Amino acid sequence: MTRLPRWRFTWLINRRIGLPLAWCGLIAGAAVAANAAGVRVVGDVAGWERWMRVHAGVFLAWRLCLYAITARGWWWMRQRVLMREPSAETRQRFIRIEIAAVAAIGLMEGSAWLQDGQGGPQP
Repeated sequence: MTRLPRWRFTWLINRRIGLPLAWCGLIAGAAVAANAAGVRVVGDVAGWERWMRVHAGVFLAWRLCLYAITARGWWWMRQRVLMREPSAETRQRFIRIEIAAVAAIGLMEGSAWLQDGQGGPQP
């Protein structure tokens, strides 16, 4: 009788996979903890949702600052890579990545805008 192979989770110890997984878990845990603390401070989930709606402009400003910092870092990294690899293929890869990133950010922000009822027809 042959034995079924056991699942081995040694790949989690690998730095290429384990470290990003640990960061994702840490960020998700921090988000859950922040929401739980907010609900506890405000009193209930409805109050927390109201508080978040009232402060949506602050969160938008925060996201815009993060996008600006990320774009600055991207521009710095892009210049360094293009100095090292000045080929047309590298430029095309960067253009595809930049288009995908701008589209993803646009879709996320547009989705958030439409969910808040600001973009669709008002009842």
